[in-house]
Amino acid sequence: MEIKFDNRVAIVTGGASGIGRATTLAFIDAGASVAVWDVVEEAGQALVAEIRDRGGRAAFFKVNVADQADVEAAVAATLAQFSRVDILINNAGITRDAQFVKIKDGQLLGKMSEAEFDAVIAVHLKGHFATMRHAAAYWRAQSKAGNTPDARIINTSSGAGLQGSVGQANYSAAKAGIAAMTLVAAAEMSRYGVTVNAIAPSARTRMTETVFADMMSTEGKDFDSMAPENISPLVVWLGSVESRDVTGRMFEVEGGIIRAAEGWAHGPEVDKGARWDPTELGPVVHDLLAKARPSVPVYGA
Repeated sequence: MEIKFDNRVAIVTGGASGIGRATTLAFIDAGASVAVWDVVEEAGQALVAEIRDRGGRAAFFKVNVADQADVEAAVAATLAQFSRVDILINNAGITRDAQFVKIKDGQLLGKMSEAEFDAVIAVHLKGHFATMRHAAAYWRAQSKAGNTPDARIINTSSGAGLQGSVGQANYSAAKAGIAAMTLVAAAEMSRYGVTVNAIAPSARTRMTETVFADMMSTEGKDFDSMAPENISPLVVWLGSVESRDVTGRMFEVEGGIIRAAEGWAHGPEVDKGARWDPTELGPVVHDLLAKARPSVPVYGA
C-alpha cells in the first residue's frame, strides 16, 4: 500500500544536508509538508527553493536545537506557517572527536576538551530533549482539547551510542542518552497519541566521512550502501500512520539492512538471599558472565 502524508506536517532538524536532506525529500515525495530546521541558512533556503520548484510545500527555519528558547520559537513559527505538526524527526548533530588521552611514543598528543564534550552533548542530547519537550507540549494541548494526535517522533541515535566508539566518548554518550530518552518519551507520550522510536543509521554524511572512510568507495559496487537515501525509507514508514503500533523501539539501518536492536535487558542472575561478602564474588561474577550474552565490541577497539 502506498504511504501518503496528505495534510501532515513534519519537522526535520538538521534537514538541509546528509541524512536530514534525504529524509526531507522523501517526506516531500510522499506528500508531506516539511519544516526544515537547520543552522546552515544557505543550504536550507536552497533546499526549500528546490522543493517549491518541484511543487512541494516546505519552509526553512534557522534553529539552534540546543537553545530552548530558539526551539520554542521555532515550534511556534512552524505552527504559524503550517497550522499543525504531526511528525518530529530529530536528526541534527555534530562531532568533536578526540580520545580521553592520546599518547604516541611517550608524548601527549591531545585529549578531549571540556568544550568538545559539552558541544556534542548540547546539540545531540539537549537538542533532542528541547525539541521533544516543546512538540510534546503542543500535542498534549491538542489531546486535552479533544483532538487526539496521531503523532510521531523519530530520534537519531547511533551504533556509537549502542556499542561505543573509540575516540567518540562525547558522541557515544550523547547517542546512548538519546536511546534511553526515547524509551522514556515513548512511555510518557503514549497517552497523548504520540509514538517515539529511534534509528541508529550508518551512512555517508559530513559527520561520518572520516569515521567510515574505508567504506565510502562505490567503485565496482552495484549498490551504494552508504548513501544517505538508504536511511529515509524506514524514517518515512516510522513517520506514517501505519506505524502507530510501534513505539519505544530502536532500529539499526545501513544500506539494505534493517535490524531491530535489542538493548540492555535482564540477564543471568543469582540470589544469595543475604548480603554478599566481596571475597565471595569472584567466581559468582565470572559464572554470570559465562552465562551472559557476549558484549558487542566497541567500534575501533
